[in-house]
Amino acid sequence: MDALCGSGEFSSKFWDANLSLHTDNPDLTPCFQNSLLAWAPCLYLWVALPCHLLYLRCHHQGYIVLSHLSRLKTALGVLLWCVSWADLFYSFHGLLHGWAPAPIFFVTPLVVGVTMLLATLLIQYERLRGVRSSGVLIIFWFLCVVCGIIPFRSKILSAVAQGKISDPFRFSTFYIHFALVLSALVLSCFREKPPLFSPKNEDPNPCPEAGAGFLSRLSFWWFTKLIILGYKRPLKESDLWSLNKADCSQMVVQRLLEEWKKQQEKASRPQAPEASGKRPSSEGEVLLGKRPRAQEPSFLWALMATFASSFLLSIGLKLIQDLLSFVNPQLLNLGPSVLAGVALMVLLVPLNGVVAMKMRVFQVEQMKFKDSRIKLMSEILNGIKVLKLYAWEPSFLKQVEGIRQKELQLIRQVAYLHAVSTFIWVCTPFLVTLITLGMYVSVDKNNVLDAEKAFVSVSLFNILKMPLNMLPQLISNLAQTSVSLKRIQHFLSQDELDPQCVERKTITPGYAITVNSGTFTWAQDLPPILHSLDIQVPKGALVAVVGPVGCGKSSLVSALLGEMEKLEGKVYMKGSVAYVPQQAWIQNCTLQENVLFGQALDPKRYQQALEACALLADLEVLPGGDQTEIGEKGINLSGGQRQRISLARAVYSNADIFLLDDPLSAVDAHVAKHIFDQVIGPEGVLAGKTRLLVTHGISFLPQTDFIIVLADGQVSEVGTYTALLQRNGCFASFLRNYAPDESKEPQEADSRTALEDRDDEEVLLIEDTLSNHTDMTDSEPVTYEVQKQFMRQLSAMSSEGEGQSRPVPRRRLGAAEKVGQETEAKPSRVLTQEEKAETGTVKMSVFWDYAKAVGLCTSLFICLLYGGQSAAAIGANVWLSAWTDEAASNGQQNNTSHRLGVYAALGILQGLLVMLSAITMAVGGVQAARLLHQALLHNKMRSPQSFFDTTPSGRILNRFSKDIYVIDEILAPTILVLLNSFYNSISTLVVIVSSTPLFAVVILPLALLYFFVQRVYVATSRQLKRLESVSRSPIYSHFSETVNGSSVIRAYGRIQDFEATNNAKVDTNQKSCYPYIASNRWLGIQVEFVGNCVVLFAALFAVTGRDSLSPGLVGLSVSYSLQVTLALNWMIRMVSDLESNIVAVERVKEYSKTETEAPWVVEGSRPPAGWPPQGEVEFRNYSVRYRPGLELVLKNLSLRVRGGEKVGIVGRTGAGKSSLTLCLFRILEAAEGEIRIDGLNVADIGLHDLRSQLTIIPQEPILFSGTLRMNLDPFGAYSEEDMWRALELSHLHSFVSSQPAGLDFQCSEGGENLSVGQRQLVCLARALLRKSRILVLDEATAAIDLETDNLIQATIRTQFEACTVLTIAHRLNTIMDYTRVLVLDKGTIAEFDSPTNLIAARGIFYGMARDAGLA
Repeated sequence: MDALCGSGEFSSKFWDANLSLHTDNPDLTPCFQNSLLAWAPCLYLWVALPCHLLYLRCHHQGYIVLSHLSRLKTALGVLLWCVSWADLFYSFHGLLHGWAPAPIFFVTPLVVGVTMLLATLLIQYERLRGVRSSGVLIIFWFLCVVCGIIPFRSKILSAVAQGKISDPFRFSTFYIHFALVLSALVLSCFREKPPLFSPKNEDPNPCPEAGAGFLSRLSFWWFTKLIILGYKRPLKESDLWSLNKADCSQMVVQRLLEEWKKQQEKASRPQAPEASGKRPSSEGEVLLGKRPRAQEPSFLWALMATFASSFLLSIGLKLIQDLLSFVNPQLLNLGPSVLAGVALMVLLVPLNGVVAMKMRVFQVEQMKFKDSRIKLMSEILNGIKVLKLYAWEPSFLKQVEGIRQKELQLIRQVAYLHAVSTFIWVCTPFLVTLITLGMYVSVDKNNVLDAEKAFVSVSLFNILKMPLNMLPQLISNLAQTSVSLKRIQHFLSQDELDPQCVERKTITPGYAITVNSGTFTWAQDLPPILHSLDIQVPKGALVAVVGPVGCGKSSLVSALLGEMEKLEGKVYMKGSVAYVPQQAWIQNCTLQENVLFGQALDPKRYQQALEACALLADLEVLPGGDQTEIGEKGINLSGGQRQRISLARAVYSNADIFLLDDPLSAVDAHVAKHIFDQVIGPEGVLAGKTRLLVTHGISFLPQTDFIIVLADGQVSEVGTYTALLQRNGCFASFLRNYAPDESKEPQEADSRTALEDRDDEEVLLIEDTLSNHTDMTDSEPVTYEVQKQFMRQLSAMSSEGEGQSRPVPRRRLGAAEKVGQETEAKPSRVLTQEEKAETGTVKMSVFWDYAKAVGLCTSLFICLLYGGQSAAAIGANVWLSAWTDEAASNGQQNNTSHRLGVYAALGILQGLLVMLSAITMAVGGVQAARLLHQALLHNKMRSPQSFFDTTPSGRILNRFSKDIYVIDEILAPTILVLLNSFYNSISTLVVIVSSTPLFAVVILPLALLYFFVQRVYVATSRQLKRLESVSRSPIYSHFSETVNGSSVIRAYGRIQDFEATNNAKVDTNQKSCYPYIASNRWLGIQVEFVGNCVVLFAALFAVTGRDSLSPGLVGLSVSYSLQVTLALNWMIRMVSDLESNIVAVERVKEYSKTETEAPWVVEGSRPPAGWPPQGEVEFRNYSVRYRPGLELVLKNLSLRVRGGEKVGIVGRTGAGKSSLTLCLFRILEAAEGEIRIDGLNVADIGLHDLRSQLTIIPQEPILFSGTLRMNLDPFGAYSEEDMWRALELSHLHSFVSSQPAGLDFQCSEGGENLSVGQRQLVCLARALLRKSRILVLDEATAAIDLETDNLIQATIRTQFEACTVLTIAHRLNTIMDYTRVLVLDKGTIAEFDSPTNLIAARGIFYGMARDAGLA
């Protein structure tokens, strides 16, 4: 390099240490300035150019019109090129005139000139490619200015020193050049206009990041507007920006799925034959879990491939930043002593690793407990009504608390290990410093520890503090990430439904459905459910499928839909499909949206569907008509309403093939008749369509084209109704036994129809609703049906309430069933209220609640321990400062062992105090987690049923999962880091002010700036966190809803629509997540500025006061100031995190303080042992309403049921039948009046004392995952003999004894691995075990076939002979031999007498009995 500068005029050396280092006025040589300094920006541009051009080529955004700004930028570039050429020509001019300038004066102008020309061309090329703000050019101009500052100063100093300008021409061109590059830098900071022809952004609230300039994006200045808005007022969802297109789920998921498919293809290559017939995973369809493949594809690699560019760029920049922290040669001054410190660090890594690995083991175990707890809570919430009716809450409470205890034990162990790792990271930098300095002063007596060596070492070793602190947490997070990735990977790797299972394109002409030798199972490792099926269904035929419970009727429908695994045979089904499941699946949206199900509204077809499905009368009573919001799982509708909406959805779809899985079981007899006549039958709206009807209703069979009889998963008989009767097979004998009046039934039905034509049809339908066709025999209502009908009781209440508020004539079908449908006193049509996010500052009471949960003394002790730790840290560093000053004063050091001993003691004390505080926090944090979860759980178990009817389960589960997770694992560590950074910041200020008192002058302005940043940031980030929490619940609810309705969604071909809805909900959540992350980055930049100001002023005041300050104090002051940026950053971040996460306590406390039902046990008022001895039930002037503000659903009811009486309860849907039973169990509390059982007012005793002495067989049979034994007897109160006896009497003995596990047979969630009928029989077995004096049957046999129903009724008559039995009857024949029948109408008693007397009176009951063929 000297050759370029060292000859000719103005020659100089390239490097001169005396000029640059060993001087009070450092400078660089002219050669260095003219060469390397001038070339650096040019080198950057040439290196960056190829990548930038490639990027521009791939990202064309339209061209930008030539603006004044662009012209000005170009003009500056051309001028800079001219200035460079002027310099070059001036050098040639000198050469011609014999001046012989150094070669550098030819090379540099040439390089700079060509680069300026390149920059000018790049300005125009970027304009043509639509670049509004060029990061490459901004950095280039910035480097030009920075590299120009040194010669700018040198030339002035040189001119002043010499008293003249030695080279006026180059002096002038340099300053012109500098002014031009400075102008170019300023201009490049401004954005160009948007490109022409760029797509118009229709978004009302686009994210400003997309259009922000380079500097704005670099500094996150574009985010400032939202920060200020959040400070002025609490943010609302409407304030949030839309996501950038590249960040939307639709784009991101698509990219991820493409990479995942590549991974699947790679993993499946070795086992191609095994993987054949299965599709790669797609987001919406991985709903049926099966066995994983032998070699699973890697989800981690798919993620890395999708986001590799962002990951790698981020890692690269972070690596550069971290390396720059250590670019300090001063550490080498300590010589080989450094190796001792490094050796200690290396030795401590395995120790940290052992601690972290142990933490990982505990965390993996804890995640399993957490999963099982949340799964159990989900089941409890889904079956909460059953738990209340059976008084089983204590058993399930105990189960949850048992799991929770094990979970907390592991959390406690993890926290203790965290305390040990905290001790290690606090002590490590200190120990490394101690050993390094100790070795340095010990190996040679001539080694003197001065301030420079000591505090530079301390500063550099302190840099290690954060990585060592984060290492255990990093390993812990990696462990959790690994577990989560494997679980997702395992889930996505499951086998999927085979789309080729059902051939949809070809079929034998004239047929709509054919099955040839079909054998089907639910999973490859399970035995077949359906064997050797051969079925042909002609186009346009109405086919009935009948058979006993568990014979495979619903499975046949699933097989036709492709929901089962086909082991052999062929299935052909041509045309679009509509599916009505046994248990109606209803979405949480409006009634109209449920019927349209994604199709466009055709008013005429829509009206026809509503009318045919008898829904018009319901619209009259629903508060918002067809715009009424239907709650989660159809909670505010009765079972019948849900089923009719499900049927209306099918009718409106106008499909070619209709698969109807027992849709008539949930509705009353005449409504079923209406639906069959108007929809399904030969004269219905579906006439001419292919209809496959699973049913138990024998009255409809004569009108079908032919009947398929199933038995044990096989077709036992096929033929027309007449042919099957003549064949005298099992079907014929079954019909003769259970339909003795079959010949007379059709005639009555016909006359009834004629009457309907003459009279007002709607009034008749009201009667229909209360009639109960024996034949209609509601088939096997499905699981959810059950659940829903349950809720229906509740809803019935409210719907009944509505029913009375207006004349009922239009009640076409038992419409009023609309449960929660609280025609609420308010005209609101919304049942489920939006979850509200709290706003503003978190109330101090929330912090106080958490402090009390931790323990006030514990909290105070933790603060004191951290104060002591900070004092010990300051003491150690002050001691080190005094030690170095000793060397400065006399040039040598004495008592090094004493110095080292005190320094070591103070350091170890610091570590011990931190560990002690971490252990104390662990104890307090686990106690807080236990108390807060316990309060939440106990409150929810005691919440009234109405709370669960109006609160989505996703919202409650969110509290038990995400919020409890935050309390368990986030809050305590956050508080510890906050205390640590707070005390560090205070320590820094104390040390700097005591060292350089002048620093106090800048504390106030810096503190105000910091406080302002902290307040605006915390206000915004806190609200963003709240909005994120609120927007997360709908994702869970929608996903749960989608999984529950997956078969319906697939049948109607709506997979993509539901994926899109899910993506939209995730995007809504990300709209608050993304700004939250951006706010962190914004904060980092602002705090970095404040921290750098602290370092600047600490160093500045140290330099200005160097004459009066000792080197030790200066070293102490500056080393502390270097830590302040980190401390301030963490403090503000932790304050924000604490405020954001303490919201979890706020949310948990909110649901821990909701209204509860009456006490379970009232100690001073417990019923006597053996109560009730007689079972007499008396209602005295009893009235009840669903919730305050709603109308009464039962009005002034007075009746008395003598002990041992059998009373049937009948009435139109919404008449109050279910409400009556709910009142008996005090699910609903009296508005006035009382209920007495054996003379004891039930309101005076505890709920469990009451409910445990009553037994109900509910309409919806809910089972819980666990053993059959647990489902029968969760308290373990009965012997095995008792259980087997109950199973025998409930006709389950043969099924259970055939299972290898017997009573320990594992029921799946919701009892899904049992048929609905079998579940109902389990409920009967529960009742047989309890043997209480009062038994309530709530339409309990609607889900089973007539034969099983007959057996159950016989069991009830014999086993409960001495008991009082109250039966809500769907099948009238089951109550014809009862003592009395209670007929309810609009919440009042219409008739109450023996069946014989009521028929003789020819009133309402007579009409119902006549319709059922019983009178």
